Amino acid sequence: MTDSSVTHVSPTISSAVERLMRRVEDFPSAGVQFCDLTPVLADPDGFDAVVRGLIAGHEIGTVDYVAGLDARGFLLAGAVAVRLHTGILAVRKAGKLPPPVHSRSYELEYGAATLELPADGLDLRGKRVLVVDDVLATGGTLTAAVGLLEDCGAVVAGLSVVLEIPGLGGRDRLAGTPLTCLTVA
Repeated sequence: MTDSSVTHVSPTISSAVERLMRRVEDFPSAGVQFCDLTPVLADPDGFDAVVRGLIAGHEIGTVDYVAGLDARGFLLAGAVAVRLHTGILAVRKAGKLPPPVHSRSYELEYGAATLELPADGLDLRGKRVLVVDDVLATGGTLTAAVGLLEDCGAVVAGLSVVLEIPGLGGRDRLAGTPLTCLTVA
């Protein structure tokens, strides 16, 4: 991994996300504000702005794959991969792929989870991968994805997320990896 620089995209992209995002108070529990990106992705101009922002700093030929995290990251990574003319990697939750798989387990606030990639038919050694997801909160899922990809021999070229929830330590856990966040909750 390289330096921990954080790329801030244009205010136009950030304002498009802010304008279209739906905020729901006290969901999923009291005191929590849920930021729903569904209206952003449903709007053609909003979705286009998000994809352009997630690509920030990457051009065709600078990455070999775009990895999307299960499940909303799949939507975003697919569009980013098309724009960057790369393959796409679906980083899956445990139990969704037939064996053999590479896996990486990690702790959540309420338990544990595991991410997986196929162990056969996919050689990631030396391949540069851009990891894409919707939200950066505690950083647990993104950290596990980075570890999983590196275990497979890939080089993580960067991380791109639509929304960062500050104060949960995610950015600190990912120090050392270039990070693009389109907006902050």
